[in-house]
Amino acid sequence: MVIRMADVPSTRQTWQPMAMIDERFPHEVHSEVGRLRTVVLHRPGPELKRLTPRNNGSLLFDGIPWVDRAQEEHDAFAAALRSHGVEVLYIQQLLRDTLALPDAREAAVASALADKRLGDTLRASVRSYLSDLDVDTLASTLIAGLSHEEIRRGSGLVYTMMDRHDFVIDPLPNLLFTRDSSVWIGRQVAVTSLAMPARQRETSLTDLIYTHHPRFAGSPKLYDPSLEHLEGGDVLLLAPGVVAVGVGERTTPAGAERLARRIFAADLAHTLLAVPIAQERATMHLDTVCTMVDVDAMVMYPNVADTLTAFTVRRHEDDHIIVEKPQPFLTAAASAMGIDALRLIDTGLDPVTAEREQWDDGNNTLAIAPRLCVAYERNQETNKRLSDAGIEVVEIAGSELGSGRGGPRCMSCPILRDAY
Repeated sequence: MVIRMADVPSTRQTWQPMAMIDERFPHEVHSEVGRLRTVVLHRPGPELKRLTPRNNGSLLFDGIPWVDRAQEEHDAFAAALRSHGVEVLYIQQLLRDTLALPDAREAAVASALADKRLGDTLRASVRSYLSDLDVDTLASTLIAGLSHEEIRRGSGLVYTMMDRHDFVIDPLPNLLFTRDSSVWIGRQVAVTSLAMPARQRETSLTDLIYTHHPRFAGSPKLYDPSLEHLEGGDVLLLAPGVVAVGVGERTTPAGAERLARRIFAADLAHTLLAVPIAQERATMHLDTVCTMVDVDAMVMYPNVADTLTAFTVRRHEDDHIIVEKPQPFLTAAASAMGIDALRLIDTGLDPVTAEREQWDDGNNTLAIAPRLCVAYERNQETNKRLSDAGIEVVEIAGSELGSGRGGPRCMSCPILRDAY
């Protein structure tokens, strides 16, 4: 049963994680909508200036963003979060802190040098170049990349045959979307396995931070980049104990199964819903189709609301998994969450508006708390429908940030939320 924009009392089942939020555990997330306390962002920088009409497609951007404006929009996003009491951490600062540790620095350089395109001669030149950089410059270089003409000390066949604008170290413009490279489930962090070649080095930096930064010392890892493809944008914590995973362009069925086995083994959830989504750019992740805005309410692209299905996965008593026959996603989700129905808030008012606002990340909201979310201001019809349904919307500009196909949820990695 699906109820659209109805005033249904919020209910949830009685299953609880192993323990609720505890001040001794500074990083813990059990839902999409518990009061947000701490989030990791990446302020866009010089890596966006590497985008050109020649490479923006391979670097997964639909356009060439105006970098100064993108930074202004991102600063406003961070300010909006802070104004609601959210602590904002930045990837680049965390990386700087991490690279100050000798072991972490060596691991970071080794990861950058692992690119098979370099060859031994150029690899030695790049190692020499990176070894001379101070911590701040090294952090910037690992994110913004390094071009042939910047190294100025290369030799050998590979270096000689490169164009002067070719990258020796690829830039990471998609680091802006911090949701994808890691996701916290309970007190454990899943450092994900990104599917697209342009993004795979992001997880090496994320993993470096979670391994070496003093703030995260001892945090157990639920997943790592060596495993099957799994991206954070496909992982929705629908309720304590219930995890939905989109399976499509970026996350494979094997990745969803691996995550299920690991969360069951760690007692982090009782149910995983594997949700097939179209393997196309408009629906690259589950959170481009739907996001939670209340404990029992979801904003969703109406074109898929009645066709989206889910395979319910549960743990068997002998540690095997049970996969049930597919059901309508909203039915399976409500059942797993222990509620009668999910309130559904449609994207847009008509098919054309819905399609436009879905493309513009109208579904990709970030909940700050139950019935309070951040959304792009340009999705006026969707935001009005959210407001009419009792959801307060904090609107932010995103004309430049959205050129990489991601909204407020994509641009944020919550690492601490209150239980609700």
